[in-house]
Amino acid sequence: MDWQGQKLAEQIMQIMLLLSAVIAFAAGYVLGSFQMMMIVYAGGVTLTTLITVPNWHFFNRHPLKWLDPIEAEKHPKPQVAVSLKKKGTKK
Repeated sequence: MDWQGQKLAEQIMQIMLLLSAVIAFAAGYVLGSFQMMMIVYAGGVTLTTLITVPNWHFFNRHPLKWLDPIEAEKHPKPQVAVSLKKKGTKK
């Protein structure tokens, strides 16, 4: 899954969970059943999981181009400069 696909999956997840919570509350209120509300919400969570967790093809529309190993050897990793100076404390 690419970066844009992860963002899309998270947005879909948030929207679907909110919608299933609203629908579950409405169904529970109309039917007067807390158990039915929980069943409807559990169904919404299951559906959301089935849509957002697998690596579907529409989450891979912007694949990353990786650098070849030979090309990577030509460009070494940058070294992080570490400062050993301690900050002075005022008394």
